Amino acid sequence: MTEYITTAQVDDLLGADWAAEDKKARAVLMANTWLTGKRLPAFDLVPAEVVQAGAEVAREAAAGKLYGSYEAGVVSKAVDADGVSSSKTYATAGGRAVSAGEAFAMALLAPYLPGGQTRVVRA
Repeated sequence: MTEYITTAQVDDLLGADWAAEDKKARAVLMANTWLTGKRLPAFDLVPAEVVQAGAEVAREAAAGKLYGSYEAGVVSKAVDADGVSSSKTYATAGGRAVSAGEAFAMALLAPYLPGGQTRVVRA
């Protein structure tokens, strides 16, 4: 796992009251894990947008809105009346709701993600 942000950086960006003190270290760990999973390029100096995205995700993690659980499965309903039958099956896609902070973080990261904008420098 790469360390993109620190608790001190999140405190500077969001103020010291972004989370209870006992939740900060775990929230920053979760944010760094989340950022690592995005396959960002290696940085000599982490860009401000990535640090801000990490701070947003850390706040979501501290609030329990990151890596939330979701229910996936198949629901089936069948009715048979006087020889006429009908059945309906619904399968959930296994998705989960994305919080506003996580969506904002993804927007901040867009230029650094595969398929995002690429800056070309000619020598």
